[in-house]
Amino acid sequence: MPASPHPSIKLIVGLGNPGREYERTRHNVGFMVLDALARKWRFGYSDHPKWKSLTGRHAKLHFLKPQTFMNVSGEAIAACAQFYKIEPAEILVIYDDVSLPLGKLRLRTSGSAGGHNGIKSAIQHLGTDVFPRIKIGIGGAGQKSLSGHVLGKFAPDEQETLDKSLERVGEAVTLATLRGWEAAMLFGNTEVKPPPAPKLSEHTPIPPKSHET
Repeated sequence: MPASPHPSIKLIVGLGNPGREYERTRHNVGFMVLDALARKWRFGYSDHPKWKSLTGRHAKLHFLKPQTFMNVSGEAIAACAQFYKIEPAEILVIYDDVSLPLGKLRLRTSGSAGGHNGIKSAIQHLGTDVFPRIKIGIGGAGQKSLSGHVLGKFAPDEQETLDKSLERVGEAVTLATLRGWEAAMLFGNTEVKPPPAPKLSEHTPIPPKSHET
């Protein structure tokens, strides 16, 4: 397979809000992905007060969970990138997207913040919008307020879809680190279709209709 023309990923950032009250909320799916990667690759996070972040390391990859609250996430991202001399194009940011259906992924190389304050902060502090990102659909707010929706937790009947989505993000991140960002985009942006419903064969017995008395 030819080498990817894009720089290799060196820093993986998950966006979210710190504090127990925000754990497992929709706005924290970026944190959920980084926690899952830590379990999968068996590394841990330590507190980095200077960057106001939790940081991890696995092989040559750096991991960052800003603890500055979502709206100023870019401060921690820029500080970490500057310290390790990592270019914006080598930073992968993972976050929630209210405009996408629950579980749907969208991988992009660049783009605007799209109303997401964490990405807005990242663009501001990095000085560019050209950095890879994985958006994870959390579904629309519907009749709820936007803040109430993103800061709310997933319903029990959404958990299976969420878990499959997070697993798929983990697979995309693995591809990005091993085969390049283009391979990850091809994988993550490909629609996953449910298996077709089983067809009745001519030998399948059909239950008789009930007769009401």
